[in-house]
Amino acid sequence: MADSHQRPVLDPMSVPEGEQVLLDGNKEAAGQEFFALGAFDVSPDHQLLAYAVDNTGDERFNLLIKDLESDAIVDDVVVGIGAGVAWSLAGDYVFYTRVDDAWRPHQVWRHKIGTAATEDVLVFSEGDERFWMGLGSSRDNRYLLIALGSKNSTEFRLLDASDPTGEFQVVQERAEGVEYDIELAGDHAWILHNWSCPDFELAVAALDGSVSHDWETVVAGQEGVRLTAVDAFKDFLALSMRRDGLAHVQIIPRDEHGRAQISQAWDVSVSEELFTVDVGINPDYTASTLMVLVESMITPRSVFDLDVASAQMTLVKQHAVLGGYDPADYQQHRVWATAADGTQIPISLVARADVAMDGTAPGMLYGYGSYEISIDPWFSVSRLSYLDRGVVYAVAHVRGGGEMGRHWYEQGRMLNKKNSFTDFVACADHLIEMGWVAPDRLAAEGRSAGGLLMGAIVNLAPDRFRVVHAGVAFVDALNTILDPSLPLTVVEWEEWGDPLHNADVYEYMREYTPYENLAAVEYPAILATTGLNDTRVYYTEPAKWVAKMRQTVANGADRPILLRTEMVAGHGGKTGRYDAWREAAFEISFVLDQLGADQIKP
Repeated sequence: MADSHQRPVLDPMSVPEGEQVLLDGNKEAAGQEFFALGAFDVSPDHQLLAYAVDNTGDERFNLLIKDLESDAIVDDVVVGIGAGVAWSLAGDYVFYTRVDDAWRPHQVWRHKIGTAATEDVLVFSEGDERFWMGLGSSRDNRYLLIALGSKNSTEFRLLDASDPTGEFQVVQERAEGVEYDIELAGDHAWILHNWSCPDFELAVAALDGSVSHDWETVVAGQEGVRLTAVDAFKDFLALSMRRDGLAHVQIIPRDEHGRAQISQAWDVSVSEELFTVDVGINPDYTASTLMVLVESMITPRSVFDLDVASAQMTLVKQHAVLGGYDPADYQQHRVWATAADGTQIPISLVARADVAMDGTAPGMLYGYGSYEISIDPWFSVSRLSYLDRGVVYAVAHVRGGGEMGRHWYEQGRMLNKKNSFTDFVACADHLIEMGWVAPDRLAAEGRSAGGLLMGAIVNLAPDRFRVVHAGVAFVDALNTILDPSLPLTVVEWEEWGDPLHNADVYEYMREYTPYENLAAVEYPAILATTGLNDTRVYYTEPAKWVAKMRQTVANGADRPILLRTEMVAGHGGKTGRYDAWREAAFEISFVLDQLGADQIKP
């Protein structure tokens, strides 16, 4: 008998026998200027598909239920919902979220398929404006989960999916400064938490309709090794972590009683200086293989089947790169800059193999540095437009991100936020000092909170950069955070501080917020991009910033200050492959022109 877990061999030139297209995004998007999915979830009995569509970019979705046998829409009465949905075990109910006026998911509703939306039942409402809400199901579909989180604490609630009209039960009540995440598998709940260690530890508890409060430590916390996720299967655990500034996955075997065998743990191996390893989509709890995703700045995103028993990795698919791409034509490195306070800041760098450290190459430095989000090494086809013109592309892993563990985040938020900005400038200086880039040919780019970074660094060091792209930029930070009616306010006070009620925070933010600190000197050429329907950073922020820059700074015609607003787009920009490519091409062309790097290198 064939192994039921063996991946079938597919011929890319033909349609596999029995294949069914669940949803054709091209057909759904026909006639629309914008199309995005906010939910895509098949019922446990595989009879129905729940999907949610946004046609404006404002991240409010209309819910549709499709019969997968007849291909007919059987329910379309629920509109204006949040991003996620979850099914009852029998497939007769679907749960969804609604958002408040500040676009915060704050309610969970239950809808019975085939009934009017007016009959829907509110099953949970979160009144604390600091808390964001997520909704989902366990891997085996046995439980429904509500995840609630602020920047400093979390709380989970679960419900037996076979009892959809029952009450959600609290796993562990929220406590200030305590965060946890749970993975439900069989009769165990695996829990990542920071009760004892800021970089988290792994515990296990009994699961029988609810999670036992008796948590047993499995992997003790270790400062500097940030545990980020756990995926549990019948015979092993896949523990995701950050170590030495890179993402790793560790395999922990389980014995016949389900206990984790820590002494037999091993890392998924990657033989590159820079890399990112992630756990892919693995819905089968009894699987003996694990889908693993691997990429780097020179290796396209690759899907592997990892045989856990033998540790053998089999390449299933690699992202295709047209035009004769050869990774041997490029080089990637990890280098370290020294910040103003002596902290070593990691930089990921990629360039063509023939680029020399002679101080003549143009460069692009990318940054983000907020929310403990890590900008891990990734492969980008559009980045080749830079590299093949001799541009050195680097990522500054500044404090405020999560690359080096929880302390890295803490040192770049609240009243430590300025570290993000000075770190970025230190990284720029280091690239120049090493000879990787020319001092007069360096560009910078950041988006969203990374756009705040861009606004701050041009005020801090306007002579360091030739051109800056600030995408959907949070550049009017102080005014926004002073207005509790806006989306980026109450839930963000634990990220930036609360200037409305704290004079020290007000003064600190006033000292760095880009809009308030423009100077009458020469700035880099500026491209600010935004979307009219952006609900996270309103288009008014970059519009005000650009208008004030044009009145204030001393730029000549060779250093234009431009604002580009997409009229049917949100925080993520245009949708559709070709529209997204056109948008990227415009941004890259602007930067290349300013760097004088518009010719492909032979």
